[in-house]
Amino acid sequence: MEVPLYPDFPFDPSTPRGGQPAFWVGPRHLAGDDGRLYDAVADTLTGLGWTSLTIVRGRHEPGEAPEDRQVLRSTVLHISPDALRWAQWSLADEPFNLGELPVAWQISARAETSSPLAQWSAYFTREVPGEAVADFLVALDARDQPAVPLAGSELVLDAVAAQGWFRDIDQPQAAATDPTFTSHISLGEVPPLIQDADPRVLTVEADAEGPAGWQAWAEPVLGAPCLWAASFAASVPHDLVASFAASLSSTAPVLRRVLPEATQERLLRAPA
Repeated sequence: MEVPLYPDFPFDPSTPRGGQPAFWVGPRHLAGDDGRLYDAVADTLTGLGWTSLTIVRGRHEPGEAPEDRQVLRSTVLHISPDALRWAQWSLADEPFNLGELPVAWQISARAETSSPLAQWSAYFTREVPGEAVADFLVALDARDQPAVPLAGSELVLDAVAAQGWFRDIDQPQAAATDPTFTSHISLGEVPPLIQDADPRVLTVEADAEGPAGWQAWAEPVLGAPCLWAASFAASVPHDLVASFAASLSSTAPVLRRVLPEATQERLLRAPA
C-alpha cells in the first residue's frame, strides 16, 4: 500500500475547497477528478473549438410564482465542428448507472452527418481522472474518420504495460491491472444499454456473448464500491481506448486539491 509522501501535510476532506492546499499526486488512476470533471473536459473541448449547448428543463407547480420556478440543467452537449462527434454531460436528475455509479460524460461519434445515430459511445462516471477523458477527446478530435478502426486491441494493453501495469495471467491478451491490483482494464462483455451501431449487438442471442468492448474501473477495496468506471462500446476504435489507457496509467503526477476518501491513503503527494 502506498503512503503519503509528505505526512506533515495531512489531507483533511472537511476543509473547504477554497482553503485546501494543492498537491501533486499519484498514481493518476487513483487520484479522482478533483471535483472538476466537467470543467476539465469542457475546457479541453472549448480549446478544440467544439460548440456547447445547454439543454434546460424546468418544473412549475400549480399556483407557483414565476420567480419560484425550479430550473434543472439536465445536460450540456458539446459538438465538434464537423458534427461527427459529440460529448454530453449528464446531471443526476436522470442518472444512467455504470458499475452502480452514475455516468457523468457520454462521448459519441458517427460515420457521417446524414446518420442520426451514433456509431459508438463511451461512458465515464465521476472520479475518472479528467486528464484521461481529455486525452481521449483530443485523440478523437484528431481523427478524420472517428468511426473507422485503425489498429488492433493489443494497442490498449501495450499502452498500460508500458507504464508498468501487469497483464492478466489468465487473459494476457484481454486484461491488465495496475501494480496495486486496484485498477483494471479488460476487453469483454459490454454492460447493458451501451449504445453501439454494430448490428451484432442487436441480434446476439440472450445466452450468447456479443461483440467485446473495453471496460475500465477502480476498486480500491475488494468487494467495496468502485471509485470510478468507464465503458467503451464494441465499435470504439482501439487506438482511442489506448489514448485513454495511456493517460490513465501515466506515472506523471496530477494536480489535486480534493482527494477521494477511498484512495487518499494510497496516494503519494507533494505540495504544489
